[in-house]
Amino acid sequence: MANRVVIVTGASGGIGSAIVARFEAAGDTVVGLDLVDGHDVSDSAACAIACDDVVARHGRIDVLCNNAGTSAVGDVVDASPQDWERVFATNVFGVANMSRAALPHMRAVGRGVVINTCSIAATLGLVERAVYSASKGAVLALTRAMAADEIGNGIRVNCVSPATVSSPWVQRLVATADDPEATEDHLRRRQPLGRMVSVEEVADAVAYLASPTTFTTGADLLLDGGMSGVRLVD
Repeated sequence: MANRVVIVTGASGGIGSAIVARFEAAGDTVVGLDLVDGHDVSDSAACAIACDDVVARHGRIDVLCNNAGTSAVGDVVDASPQDWERVFATNVFGVANMSRAALPHMRAVGRGVVINTCSIAATLGLVERAVYSASKGAVLALTRAMAADEIGNGIRVNCVSPATVSSPWVQRLVATADDPEATEDHLRRRQPLGRMVSVEEVADAVAYLASPTTFTTGADLLLDGGMSGVRLVD
C-alpha cells in the first residue's frame, strides 16, 4: 500500500529515529510519538487521544510500531519496586495502551500491521538485566497473543528482537562503566558476528515486517548476530 499512515512510538530515540526515516524514505506518512514531545505511552488516555487524532487528520492507521522502551540495570535483588513499575509501565503497558487505542481503527477497515520492539533478552538470560528481560519476555508473549486474536481481523502482529544495538542508550551505558573501552569490546564480542547491530538494520527489519507482501504473523524476528543459534569454539 502506497503512502501508508504509520505511528512510531519512541520516535526520537536511536532506533525510533531510524524507523521514522525508513518509512519516510518509502513515502509513508509517519506520526512520531515520544516522551520528549510530551507523549507518555504509559498514559492510556493519552494513547487513545493520539490515535484518534491520527485518524481524524489522516483517515486511518496502517502500521503501529510500538518502539518506546526503557531499561534498568541490575539483578532481581538490586532492582527496586520502582524499577519494576517504571520499566513495565513503558515496555509492557505502553504496548498494550497503544495497541488498545489503534486496533479498533484497524479492525474497522479489516487490515493493519503492529510491530513491537522486543529484545533478545526475552529469550536469553543476560547478566544484570532482570527487569528489562522480564519486560521483554512479556512483550514477546503479548505479541503472539495479539497475533492470534487479530488474525480474523486481517491484522498482522510481529516483533523484532535485536541483540546489543549501537544506540545512544548503549553509548551512555558504556560511558558510565568503570572501563568504557573494555565494556564496549565485551558488548561487541558477545554477538558471534563480532559487532553490535545498527539502528538502521533494526529499521530495515521493521520495514520488512510492515510490508504487505510479508506473509508473517506472530513471529519474533531475531537480529542477534548469531547469539541464539551459533556457538564459537576457540
